Amino acid sequence: MSKHITILGAGVIGLSTALYCARRGMKVTVIEKKPRQRDGCSFGNAGMIVPSHFIPLAAPGMVKLGLKWMWNPESPFYIKPRLNLDLLGWGLHFWKAATKGRVDAAAPVLRDLSLLSRQCYDEIGLDFGLVKKGLLMLCKKQQALDEEAHLAAMANQLGIPAEVLDAKATAALDPAVTMDVCGSVFFSQDCHLAPGRFIEAVEAEMENLGVEMLWETEVRGFEVEGRVLKAVRSSRGQMESQEVVLCSGVWSAEMAKALDLKLPMQAGKGYSLTLTNPKQLPELCSICTEARLAVTPMDGALRVGGTMEMAGIDELITQRRVRGITRAFPQYFPAFEEKDFAEVKPWSGLRPVSPDGMPYIGRTQRWKNLTLATGHAMMGLSLAPATGRIVSELLTGEKTSMKLDLMSPDRFA
Repeated sequence: MSKHITILGAGVIGLSTALYCARRGMKVTVIEKKPRQRDGCSFGNAGMIVPSHFIPLAAPGMVKLGLKWMWNPESPFYIKPRLNLDLLGWGLHFWKAATKGRVDAAAPVLRDLSLLSRQCYDEIGLDFGLVKKGLLMLCKKQQALDEEAHLAAMANQLGIPAEVLDAKATAALDPAVTMDVCGSVFFSQDCHLAPGRFIEAVEAEMENLGVEMLWETEVRGFEVEGRVLKAVRSSRGQMESQEVVLCSGVWSAEMAKALDLKLPMQAGKGYSLTLTNPKQLPELCSICTEARLAVTPMDGALRVGGTMEMAGIDELITQRRVRGITRAFPQYFPAFEEKDFAEVKPWSGLRPVSPDGMPYIGRTQRWKNLTLATGHAMMGLSLAPATGRIVSELLTGEKTSMKLDLMSPDRFA
């Protein structure tokens, strides 16, 4: 008899986990409080698969930079001042994690997780239009290019190919678009895709595999017996399960509290705007380094996204954050103007951000049959297939594809 798995959350992490579990012969039920036609964080993101992003968010200098940016309402990073114990605790953990030693330990783990995920995207066997042309880290100023060159050297030492380019070489790599930069770093192993197309392909495959999808279903608690979660209480009634996987994005932290788990998490709101008929369309995805913007071609459209706004569980659009994106983008791509975005409806989504920049993946000591897969911040799409594969390995009792110590859900307990 196959093991019954209940997955809480139908974002890209939950869907990838469901896919890998179903392919291993498990009976899978996915519970999602939103309708199937949703537009959460898994849909409006930049669609990048980025082994180049091996430095965690909590890195030396980020605290100082974050404090500086907080005074600019259009800056890439903003924390809404508020008296909140969870935010204060998160900030303290962030400050403790932003050290060179911590980054040196975390970088190889993020590298391995990213490279595993890229491999999974290659092997997953679905048609979702993966584009394997690499990524450009675009720099307006020489200082930024020098800093990115230093990171490129680190990347090469970690086995991630990176090449420093001047302005001419950058233009030659993507001649379809005009760029105003002093240079770039090219990461050849990075890829991109249209997130909605990937999710559509996964959902279709899960339907073929018999995965039960419970849309518009709210989790209301758990039935417990000792150290075992016997059932999930929901708006559709009580559902028994042998294993529970918590991957509910920013809502995972509140569910964790109900399970007596300490899971520091903040919602990092990101924004994107998609031009359906852009003046120019690059072939490569890119990051505008100083502005912290992500730029991705998607099936003929062009998506521009960015910002990290921490204002709690708040999905409202803040127009000054949007203006920060629309004003910065033409500085790198001068064929465009701010007014090109005038009729574009901004999208926003809440990213689940852990304080040390590492996701929560693994089992907990508190509950024998609970596994967590959340806290991926801006890397959810990039790391989703690897996360799904690792969780499926945990649930079948196999040796996991990589060590999970630095991603343990109990690390802040």
